[in-house]
Amino acid sequence: MANHKSAAKRNRQNEVKKARNAHIRSSMRNLVKQVREAVIAGDKEAAQSALEKALPYIDKTSTKGVIHKATASRKISRLTKLVNTLN
Repeated sequence: MANHKSAAKRNRQNEVKKARNAHIRSSMRNLVKQVREAVIAGDKEAAQSALEKALPYIDKTSTKGVIHKATASRKISRLTKLVNTLN
């Protein structure tokens, strides 16, 4: 338990950031999962459209600091390569 007013405020701010980060990370993972499922199903158009939705969201996630820049780059690269295997 925080003993100072500023420490209590910092705890409240951290809770808000934690909830926001969890939502952003969860949404990103769902978008990535949609791409992977479309590839497994062999649906080229669905995979491409899911990839187009996922890529900017992954970039945004790294810009917000939820994931590291290199992690975002790796995810984008691997997803793109995966979708390109359908060609």
